[in-house]
Order: sequence, then C-alpha cells, then structure tokens
Amino acid sequence: MKLPIIAITMGDAAGVGPEIITRALAEASLYERCRPLVIGDAACLRRAVTITDTGLAVRPIDTPAAGSYHSGTIDCIDLDIIPAELPFGEVSAVAGEGAYRFIEKATQLAVAGEVQAICTAPLNKGALRAAGHAYPGHTELLAALTNTPEVSMMLTAPGLRVIHVTTHIGLIDAIEAIEPGLVERTIRRGHDALVRSGIKHPRIAVCGINPHAGENGLFGHGEEAEKILPAVTSLQSDGIDVAGPLPADTLFYRAIRDDFDLVVAMYHDQGHGPIKVLGLEAGVNITIGLPVIRTSVDHGTAFDIAGSGKADHASLLEALRQAIELVPPAIE
Repeated sequence: MKLPIIAITMGDAAGVGPEIITRALAEASLYERCRPLVIGDAACLRRAVTITDTGLAVRPIDTPAAGSYHSGTIDCIDLDIIPAELPFGEVSAVAGEGAYRFIEKATQLAVAGEVQAICTAPLNKGALRAAGHAYPGHTELLAALTNTPEVSMMLTAPGLRVIHVTTHIGLIDAIEAIEPGLVERTIRRGHDALVRSGIKHPRIAVCGINPHAGENGLFGHGEEAEKILPAVTSLQSDGIDVAGPLPADTLFYRAIRDDFDLVVAMYHDQGHGPIKVLGLEAGVNITIGLPVIRTSVDHGTAFDIAGSGKADHASLLEALRQAIELVPPAIE
C-alpha cells in the first residue's frame, strides 16, 4: 500500500509558513507515514532552508506523480509567483495572491484524486483581501473552491475537540445567524466526522450563548430555547448522544475531563479561546464537510518573527499527523 500524498500549501510567503514547512520536512520520520508535497514557491523554500539551517534540497516538479518523496529533499509544485525580494512581516497583495493560488492548486489536485489530503500553512487575511480575494479565511475559501454550500470549523488540542456553529463574523451577527437548522447541521457534521475517525458513539455537548446557558430565561432573551434546544431535541430523537445547551464556563473543563468527545461552540472566541489556552503548538484546524480532507495549523502568519528562524513547527506536524489519520487506508 502506497503512503498518502499530503499537499502542504505554503501560505503567505511573508510569514512563517515556509520556515515551519522546512522544519517539519526535516523530520525524517514523517516520510515513513506520508508523501509530503509542498504547493508553493521553490525559491521561497530555499530561502527558508537557509534561515532554518535544515540543509534540505528543494526539487521542483510538475505533478504529484513525479515526486521522489524521500527524506532530505522537499518535492515542490513550484508556481513561481513570489518575487525574490518579498520582505518578511508585511502585508502584500503579491503574497496574498500567492497564498490563494497555492490553495487553488492544492484543491484542484485533491478533487482530482492526485493528492489524498491538504494541510495548510497560515495565510494573512489582509493580504488575501489586498489581492482581491474577499474571504475571511481558509475555511470559506475552500468551501468556495469546492462549491460546498456549508462547512464547519473543528479545532482540536490534546484532550479537546471543538466544532463551531459560526466563525468569522462579529458577535452580534453570530447571534443573529444562529438558528436551529444551522445548529443541527453543525452537530451532525461533527458527529459524522468523529464516527468516521473511529469513535462509534460520540458524546457531544452544546454550549449556550448566554452566561449560564441563559439560566432558564434569566439571562438573555430566550436564545437557548429558541435557537439551540430544538436542534438538540431533534438530534436526541435520532439517537445521537448530545446534551445541552450547557454553560460554556464549565463545559470545556468537563470535556477536558473526558465527559464529552466534542464541544459545540456557538461563536468564534467561545471555542477558540479554550483550544489556544491548551497550546498553540498543539492546536489543529480541520474543515468538516468538504469533499476533500483539509487540516491546518491553528496559528497565524506570525509576521513579528517571520524570517528569524524562530517559528515552532509542532502545530504543522500535528496537522500533518491528523491529515494522515483521516485518509482512508486503501491508497493504491
């Protein structure tokens, strides 16, 4: 059985993406589990190899099938669109366009079955917008590129999984957007993803919106009863093990204690905060609902340290590990 090809997109070239990629691909043991393929810019990778002092060779190729995939060499589908003089740590349209093109190419390869998963290094939303691509982030961009009407963001860290009902919108808009149908679809996507990963009967807990999950109407305007409870009741009637809405201030502690396999967060910071407290170096972002497998680091471009060689590649290694585990076993 051949190892899966994992397409690693380089992200924003002005950020730490090239550096964490070269550090991760310097780990020889990675090649025992997958065939890593960078979708990016060969010159940027060579500069990153110098910065990180990893001593790797960079080998431009045209197709995934042309890769050699052995330790010591980075196979790269080189789109050759980043200028050599691109400065680190600055928002630029050219870097934003590059990040978009890397994702676009990886998605095309994944949809065609030439790679088995996508693992993304961070992009910069401002640079993406400067290049004319008005997406809040990878999740929405991948949904558009695959013509997927609705996806969910799942974050994982040691001992905790969180799926989000809403993500990159303001808090007032998020509360407005939350409705029983969206809540139910999000929970079903999370449930199905965990079942596919080997958890036969996932235990799912759903956060409330208001403090104390509304305290039976004491706080808020009845959002829990109107927007969340109907979804929970419907899912329970289908035999899904789901509880809630529950107070978020204690729910994450209970999940880390292993009372639940998955927490459903209502909005961005409600779910992101606990994950990031557990450690940015261990966090992974998984897009649920796409026709392709996609994982990502759970940190940004780190413009403040880009080019210094200080970036930690642990989150990328974990994202690659989870991408490998999500790939179906039969790759011929």
